[in-house]
Amino acid sequence: MKSEGWLNLERKVIIVTGGASGIGAKISQNLHDNNAIVVIGDLHESEASAEYADLFIPCDITNKTSVENMVAAVIERYGHIDGLVNNAGVNRPRLLVDFYKKNNHYEASEDDFDFIVRVNQKGPFLCTQAVVRHMIDRKKGTVVNISSEAGTEGSAGQSIYSATKGALNSFTRSWAKELGRFGIRFVGVAPGINKRTNMNNDENYQALAYTRGLDPNNIDNDYTGSIPLGRPGEHHEIGDLVSYLLSDHASYISGTTINISGGKSR
Repeated sequence: MKSEGWLNLERKVIIVTGGASGIGAKISQNLHDNNAIVVIGDLHESEASAEYADLFIPCDITNKTSVENMVAAVIERYGHIDGLVNNAGVNRPRLLVDFYKKNNHYEASEDDFDFIVRVNQKGPFLCTQAVVRHMIDRKKGTVVNISSEAGTEGSAGQSIYSATKGALNSFTRSWAKELGRFGIRFVGVAPGINKRTNMNNDENYQALAYTRGLDPNNIDNDYTGSIPLGRPGEHHEIGDLVSYLLSDHASYISGTTINISGGKSR
């Protein structure tokens, strides 16, 4: 059911990368429910993209041509872009050095490094560059970068992932300073521990448990004890925050990354 409340996005055209599953699907749903025109750019369609997207465009965010084709298709159909949510991201929990000396598969390789950086850092760069070219002409627009508390806090067993999210936080601050003169806002959203998604698949859970010397069957319980509010986050709570930041109610918020972590992050 679409919202008739105060947070009405009034048919703003918003692209959500990786919006077909996980947190991205909840962001897409929330935007849809608040009357946005939702464009999902993702590798594969899903039930969520069929239900919540006004337009689905297959897109590989690590490929410049694919990104530019996506943006061109949106401009051709709607004439403008109001918002971009850089949500698509990947993780491979890895140790810098396998000091357990039991499974060197979980020691970071060059391939792990290139894969995570390509998706989490290069992807948002390419998408933002392509979208902002059109926002500059209209002198307005908003880009929301989905970061992580790991980008500021660091995370054992996830150093490459953490580094890419730290880079994304720096993109947010730098682009806000660079392009604020054109009325374009850049805001980061840094979730903490959330309920499991398809991204947190069994392989990633096994990997993270190994890097931290934990039982993968009890890893969620170990996490929950570190959250002051006593529970992991819900994906719809992230969606609520993203919709607010893309709305005109957040018109003076730019150049900052907002933690949404139940009190866990500093």
